[in-house]
Amino acid sequence: MARKWTKNEEKENHAELRRLYVTQNKSIREISLILNIAQQTVFQRLVRLGIQTNPSLKKNYLKKRSDVRLPNKYSGNLAEFFGVMLGDGHVSHFQVTVTLGNKEMDYAKYVQALVSRIFNAPAKISIRSSGYTVVYLGSTLATSWLFKGGLVSNKVKSQIGVPQWIFYQKVFMRRFLRGFFDTDGSVYKIRHGIQISFTNYSLPLLEGLQNLLSILGYIPSEVSSHKIYLTKRKDIKRFFKEINPKNQKHQKRFNNIYASVG
Repeated sequence: MARKWTKNEEKENHAELRRLYVTQNKSIREISLILNIAQQTVFQRLVRLGIQTNPSLKKNYLKKRSDVRLPNKYSGNLAEFFGVMLGDGHVSHFQVTVTLGNKEMDYAKYVQALVSRIFNAPAKISIRSSGYTVVYLGSTLATSWLFKGGLVSNKVKSQIGVPQWIFYQKVFMRRFLRGFFDTDGSVYKIRHGIQISFTNYSLPLLEGLQNLLSILGYIPSEVSSHKIYLTKRKDIKRFFKEINPKNQKHQKRFNNIYASVG
């Protein structure tokens, strides 16, 4: 039989469980891991303290977080975020995720800060068993807003394009290109110089990227094998100065290759 709590213990336990279960929207399983007690014990304490255990009665039921704030205007940060999402991002009903490689932790922290600024709520980072780094934000408020803003769950099946508002300002265009290149771009040495590419299986998206580059004064290739390219050395040098990719793997590779080709 459970020991009877003192009034102070009951008050402290009630506040702790209410904070975890109601305010932070933790599941009984998550609370059991945090408090290092059995799930059954968590349930019994909730009942004992009179905290409703029906999920639909919780303030944050179905991830309806109270800390998320939606953007109220277009911005450079939002444009870059959309570029990231149309590169390596994914939107489900419950959360926003960006999946990066196992050697991209510095860039993952950059994306984490970007997402946190946009939605005014802390995004998180996890490492999958496969080694991939995932930045995520759980919020149906955010995902619903992103779906309404043109993002989709399956970019290839939907053949999504560049959102029209990206073309409103050149700063949006540059930031969108940065986000996309950081996630779905590459830079490498070719026989007579250097080349960068943008890869995607959505034709409208590649055509949109091609249009953005042209408007900004670059000379992109035609779409070929799900890619477009920049090959002129002056374009590539300008791209890295003007677009200023934040994924250090691209910057390091560009610096090394450019030093070798002159």
